[in-house]
Amino acid sequence: SRKGNSLDDGLMEGFLGILKREIGMALKNFKNLDELEDAIKEYIYYYNNFRIKSSIKKHTPIQYRNMVLNQTV
Repeated sequence: SRKGNSLDDGLMEGFLGILKREIGMALKNFKNLDELEDAIKEYIYYYNNFRIKSSIKKHTPIQYRNMVLNQTV
């Protein structure tokens, strides 16, 4: 984003902080970048589809997104 537009930066930095905290300790176990890339992809899938977050009413991000998009206005 442009300088001064940090709304999306905050979201990404928050996610990257969680990613580092939750799989960062295992970084020593990867033999190459392909293994690290696969682990990150698996984690993102887990984060979006299975990781329940209390800040979004104890839903996964995908469940919450679908719930919000399907609401009638």
